[in-house]
Amino acid sequence: MGKFLSGIAFTFLVLLVVLVWAAKSGAMDMRADQPPGFFERKLGMSALDASIDKHAPDVKNPVSPTEENLVAGAQLYVNHCAGCHGVPSNKESQFSRSFYPQAPGFFEDTPDMPENQNFYIIQHGIRWSGMPAWNQTLSDAQVWQVVTFLSNIQKLPPAALKAFEPAVPQQPQQLR
Repeated sequence: MGKFLSGIAFTFLVLLVVLVWAAKSGAMDMRADQPPGFFERKLGMSALDASIDKHAPDVKNPVSPTEENLVAGAQLYVNHCAGCHGVPSNKESQFSRSFYPQAPGFFEDTPDMPENQNFYIIQHGIRWSGMPAWNQTLSDAQVWQVVTFLSNIQKLPPAALKAFEPAVPQQPQQLR
């Protein structure tokens, strides 16, 4: 029985050495414009989900979905998120397709994670995905406004949708 267990331990050690060698030798293709390998496809999203489940604090969203908060969340989204995650007129931005994993277009694919997990992701980002950590740029209150906006993205009031309308250019004043 001891030799059998030693054989299993040795096999796992060899697999670990091969995996480390593959990673360090450049054998693993890490380009974002190439399809992921077998292990990444099988383990990547489940590892991410497990990490978020474990680390996202169990907190309740303190921001109610008032029109004022939804407008503020929409403006923050336009300024910080829309380039990657789309807008109503361009639900899947061309830019989002250059990431791996591809950045979700939230007007096409509504976020379905609990609000505490969305808050955690926005605050801390996701390594190797292009999703930055916004905790150095946005306050907790602003992050919660974005979370509230995302939770209500399919039923936004007209005032919040105005944030997505193109700005009317100002006419330059003529010199006198």
